[in-house]
Amino acid sequence: MRLFDLIPTQYRIAAVGLLLVMLAAGSAVLAWTAQDWRYGKQLEHQARLHADTLGELSQAAAALQRKEQDKRFALEQRLHNNDETHHKELTDEQTKQARLRDRLATADLRLSVVLAATETTSSCAVPTTTAAGRVVHGPARAQLDPAHAQRIIGITDAGDQGLIALRACQAYAKEISTPK
Repeated sequence: MRLFDLIPTQYRIAAVGLLLVMLAAGSAVLAWTAQDWRYGKQLEHQARLHADTLGELSQAAAALQRKEQDKRFALEQRLHNNDETHHKELTDEQTKQARLRDRLATADLRLSVVLAATETTSSCAVPTTTAAGRVVHGPARAQLDPAHAQRIIGITDAGDQGLIALRACQAYAKEISTPK
């Protein structure tokens, strides 16, 4: 008698069934392992492509950022140069106006105005006929009082400073609004 014959039939069926289940489970595990290996390679390839794409995007973003920083730096340089130019203009104008005020105060310089009409009864009558030795040509002029001249120079100084500030603002607005 054989050992297999001693085992009851129901245990034999259970053993064969267990053997088939183990064989099926092993096949499934083997299939899952092979499938996992294939999908793992595909996922690894996709992850590599994704990483490469992200690397390219970050390089492009960094290049764009450098380009924008360079443009901003160039704009800041132009604005700085414009500020220096307008500051120099303003300082030069203020210096010129101060010298003019000093010359007016020391009577080194006198302001005069053209008179609207020449009166023949004025204290310095101008002859109606031209003389051959005459030095001054043109309409009659009157000198201004130094205090009035100082006020006029102050007004023109404020106007000049306003014009310089206006030019500076216009240059700034032009630099900001003009794309380079």
